[in-house]
Parts: sequence; structure tokens; C-alpha cells
Amino acid sequence: MISRQAQIRRRRSAAALAMTGVVALVLATLPGAGHGRPAPSAGARADGHAGRAHPRPVSEVDPDAAVAAVLAYTPFVKEGGDRGRDVALTFDDGPGPYTPEVLDVLERFHVRATFFEIGKMLQYFSSSTVRELRDGDVVGDHTETHPELALLSAHEQHEELFEQMARIELLGGPRPTLFRPPYGSYDATTMRELHALHLLMVLWSVDTEDYLQPGVSAIVERALAGAHPGAIILMHDAGGTRTQTIEALPTIIRELRARGLRLVTVPQLLREDPPPPGQTLPSSLRGD
Repeated sequence: MISRQAQIRRRRSAAALAMTGVVALVLATLPGAGHGRPAPSAGARADGHAGRAHPRPVSEVDPDAAVAAVLAYTPFVKEGGDRGRDVALTFDDGPGPYTPEVLDVLERFHVRATFFEIGKMLQYFSSSTVRELRDGDVVGDHTETHPELALLSAHEQHEELFEQMARIELLGGPRPTLFRPPYGSYDATTMRELHALHLLMVLWSVDTEDYLQPGVSAIVERALAGAHPGAIILMHDAGGTRTQTIEALPTIIRELRARGLRLVTVPQLLREDPPPPGQTLPSSLRGD
């Protein structure tokens, strides 16, 4: 029987090889790279086998550089600055059976979002993650199994973080640089592990509480009531029935744009309007 340590070493080696291939593909496509949100292929629209993610078009935003610049002065963010007009839509707990419908809405309105994904869900719904990557969405770490991290040892926390990152790399995506704690649960050990893995913890300024399925109007009202320049809005594309979220999403997008707000990914928000230094880390936050 292969030991746990051997399995980890094998997985890490496979992830490194996968990333080497991805870098080569990106370099090969640079001369003809385009801009904008590409249309997903037919194979990526179903939750069957969709193959590895294709390299994304080169854009004006370097997600890694934007995150690294903020990590240089803070280990977490809960919102951006208030000098611009950017708002970030974020989705937790995917990928899942409702993720394709969320992506349908985002594609229809030409919106890029940030998805914090659970590693084990990639065993069943990885084609949605491939589709997100092709669309130019950003995929972050939401742990491997969605535990309350503050209840785990340092080793267990490390494994929860690293295993999810390895899955994304093996799928052909970039190594995640963003992390969101399940249930808003974290402690000093979590912060040390995030530092070691170069992960920025992304909290939120607006919680729609859509995971409670409070009704479409309630989800819309909560999203809009808390929306302001620099806001990070928390929603879910999996972890339960998400038909209310899907129905609410078009209205949320239209109303935010009517206010002159621009919908961006978290790295784009951090690049264009980063938070000021000296923010206070909340002692606890609740979110599914």
C-alpha cells in the first residue's frame, strides 16, 4: 500500500509537470493572444469530460502580480478601496450541478467573477472549472473538503489548502493565489499556513446569505443594499439548491451597472483599487 507521504509526493510531482506543460502552451500562444471574454466550447458546457483547460487569453491584468502587491502589506482583504467603481462578485462551494447555469448568466452579461472552489467537487464537476478558466474567471481555494479550519491541526490545515491547489494545477489551471475560509473559520495557524503557501485570504463585505435560500427578492435586496465601490459580494454556485441565486443574478448585475458600478474579478479589483493598509482582521465571520 502506498503511504500517505508517497501519495502527496506523487501528487506534487504530477502538479509540477502539469504546470510546466501549461507554461509551455501559454508561451506558444502569446503572439496571437486576444482580449475579452471568449465563448465557451460546446464540450465545456456540459458536466461530462471536457479535457484540460486551455490557456486563457493574455489580458491587461496579471492576477498573480495584483495579489502579490496586496500580500506585501496585508494577509487578507474584505473589500477594495473606495476610489474607483469596481465591485467583485464571488461564488463559493462549487463546482456543482448549478454552476453551468451561473456561468450562463455571467457569459450572457459579459461578467467575469471569482469562484472559491472545493477540491473534492472537482472529481464530479471539473468541466465547469475548465469553463470558468476559459471564460477568464478566477478560481480560488476553498479547501479540499470544506471544514472549519480553526478546529484542525496545522498539518490538517496545510493538507486542506494544498490538496485543492494541486487539483486545480492538475486540471491545467493556474495555481490559486486567493483563499476563502469555509464558514469564515480561521485562526493564527491558518494565517501562518496561508503565508507559507502565498495565499491571500479573501473575506467579503456583502453576504447575500443565498445559501439559506431566503427568496430571490431577498438575495437581490441584500446584494444591492451592501454594494459600494470596492465591495466584495458573497454568493454560492453550489452547496445546495441554487435556483434562487441564478434567478437573482441578472437583476443584481443590471442594478449594479445602473449605479455606474463595474463588475470585475478580485485580482482586478486589487490591481485597480486596492484596500488601504491597516485594516482590522475580523475575529470571526459567518458564511457557508
